[in-house]
Amino acid sequence: MNNDEMKEVTTKAETLIEALPYIQKFNRKIIVVKYGGSVMTDPELQKNVIKDVTLLKLVGFKPIIVHGGGKAISKWAGKVGIESKFVNGLRVTDADTMEIAEMVLGRVNKSLVAMVQELGVNAIGISGKDGGLLKVDRKYSDGQDIGYVGNIREVNAQIIQDLLEKDFLPVIAPIGMDDDFNTYNINADDAACAIAEAVGAEKLAFLTDTDGLYKDFSDKTSLISRLTVKEARELVDGGYIGGGMLPKLNGCIDAVSNGVGRVHILDGRIPHCLLLEIFTDKGIGTAITADEE
Repeated sequence: MNNDEMKEVTTKAETLIEALPYIQKFNRKIIVVKYGGSVMTDPELQKNVIKDVTLLKLVGFKPIIVHGGGKAISKWAGKVGIESKFVNGLRVTDADTMEIAEMVLGRVNKSLVAMVQELGVNAIGISGKDGGLLKVDRKYSDGQDIGYVGNIREVNAQIIQDLLEKDFLPVIAPIGMDDDFNTYNINADDAACAIAEAVGAEKLAFLTDTDGLYKDFSDKTSLISRLTVKEARELVDGGYIGGGMLPKLNGCIDAVSNGVGRVHILDGRIPHCLLLEIFTDKGIGTAITADEE
């Protein structure tokens, strides 16, 4: 073995050793992975994410995938002549759009299950309708009725706990029902936060199309690698955070305030971003922690 080969092998060994304390610390702990954005539309990135989540499972984590499907819903709605409309980032969902959303999310759900199964881990794909997992009320956006969009009122965490106990990897589609058993589309970020809180997750990771949280999005040197809930609230109140990141950050603040150990905002376009954030000392995205950590 020449010097270069030896160096490469040694580097691999060092990386594994660096991961050891994290593997010990998070053994049998729950991590919720919110999977969405362009990561879902690139087959190569999709495979990397599923490999990462499967590896987390095999080294002792208890992962849960909560997935979106917004781009695919828009694509299929367009095919049948339905124009996609959004109010404050939420899809306006009439009965026809809801039908398409449920079909598309069901298809996405089962394709993710198949990818996990292919890697030798047992996955079960469910939606929030199964077993009354996600009970919702109708959500209004600034007082405006946007149709069948659900606001999660209650999570039946026992279903997820039962699946984890039986060693399954749950893959959850963000669809729920109200008290009259009407079907509602749920923002996948909201679903991931509510599920993470309900199961007492140690970690909640958002795979996004951005490097993490910037104090000033136009200044790429202003990436924040770690902040507390208090600091996150100050950023929101100071008007530093806008666009789609604002509801996401508010959800992160709520999640940590309600018992989730730590929330990570990661760039899902970086191969193996989940492993790099969780198992290395430096990490690569933004981590949000409780004030007293």
